Amino acid sequence: MNAVSFLIKPASSLCNLRCRYCFYHSIAESRLVSSYGLMKDETLESIVKKGLECAQGSCTFAFQGGEPTLAGLDFYRNLIHLVSKYNARKIKINYALQTNGMAIDNRWADFLSSNGFLVGVSLDGPKEIHDEMRVDHGFKGSFNRVMRAAGLFNRHGVDYNILCVVNSNVARHVKKVYNFFKKNGFRYLQFIPCLDPLGQAPGAYAHSLTPRRYADSLKGLFDEWYNDILKGDMVSIRYFDNLMGMILGYPPESCGMSGVCSSYFTIEADGGVYPCDFYVTDEWYMGNINEMDLESLKLSEAANRFSMVSRHIDPMCRECRWFNLCRGGCRRDREPFIDGVPGLNYFCSSFKEFFEYSANRLASAARLISGN
Repeated sequence: MNAVSFLIKPASSLCNLRCRYCFYHSIAESRLVSSYGLMKDETLESIVKKGLECAQGSCTFAFQGGEPTLAGLDFYRNLIHLVSKYNARKIKINYALQTNGMAIDNRWADFLSSNGFLVGVSLDGPKEIHDEMRVDHGFKGSFNRVMRAAGLFNRHGVDYNILCVVNSNVARHVKKVYNFFKKNGFRYLQFIPCLDPLGQAPGAYAHSLTPRRYADSLKGLFDEWYNDILKGDMVSIRYFDNLMGMILGYPPESCGMSGVCSSYFTIEADGGVYPCDFYVTDEWYMGNINEMDLESLKLSEAANRFSMVSRHIDPMCRECRWFNLCRGGCRRDREPFIDGVPGLNYFCSSFKEFFEYSANRLASAARLISGN
C-alpha cells in the first residue's frame, strides 16, 4: 500500500459547540448509535500499528470530530508515543487536527507546535457573522474564544489555516469575511460550502446555501483574491489553489474536485471504518480497524460500491466546456441519488457562472504564480 491517510474521530460526534448547521450531528442522529464516545487506547494502537506496517512513503494521522480535542491531551501524547514505537522504518509522519478552538490553551498550543501538527481552525468571519451559527450549548457565541485560540497558535508558532463554512449569511457578506481574515493575518483559508442534512433535498433552512448565492459569493471572493494577487499580496484559498494547479496540469489535492471518490479510512471512536467523512453512516460501514487489516478494509464491499457509484457522469457534464475543471463536483453535492446514481451537482449553475466569469483571470493568476 502506498501513502496511508487516516481521518480519525477520537470523540465521535461529541462536541462542546452546537453549531446550527453541523452536518455531522445530522449524520450521527441517523445512525443506530449516534455517539461512540471516546476512543480507547487499544483502538488508537491498532490504527497506528496497522498504518505504519502498510504505509510506503508517508502516513497521515488527521483528527476531526465532533470536536477531537475532547479526547484529551494525553490521548495525543499517547499517539506520539505509539508512532515512535511502531515507526521502525522511519517513514514520514504527518499530523493534522481540526478544532473549534474551545479547549485550546497554552499546553495544547505548545504540544501542537512541538509535534508539527497542521491545525484547521473553524472561524466563519467577524463576530456578528460567526456567532450567528457557531454557538455553544448555552447558545452563546464562540467568536472570542476562537480568536483567543488563534492568538495562542501565533504565540507558540503553530501552523494553522482557517476553515470557513459558507452558509447563506457568509455568502452574502463574503467580501467582508475575506477582508476580516486578511486584517487579522489569516493567509491560509478554506471556504467550505454549507451542507444540509444527508438524504434531504437541499435548500430548506434559513442558513442553506443556494446556487444563486453560492455563485455570487464565488465571484465576489475571486475578485478580492485576484486583485490581491495582482498587487503581490498572496492569500492562499484552497479551492482557487486547486483550480490553478489543474489549469497547469496537476491533479487536485482536494478529493471533492477529482471527480471520482477514492475510499479512504475514516475511523469512528469504536474503530468502525467508513469511506468518507460525509458518509459515516450504517450503510457505508466497511469494518472495524481492531478486527481487519487495511487491505481487507480497502477491498471491502462497501468501499468498492462507494467508489463505483461515484464514477457515473451525468450526460450534461459530458457536454459541458468546464468539465475538466469541475469534474462533476463532490459526490455529496450530487445527493439525493436518482435510481441509485448521483444526480447533477446542486451547484452546477454556480460553477458554470463562476468559470465563465473567472476562467481567463484564473489562468493568468496560475501563470503569474508559477512564474514566481
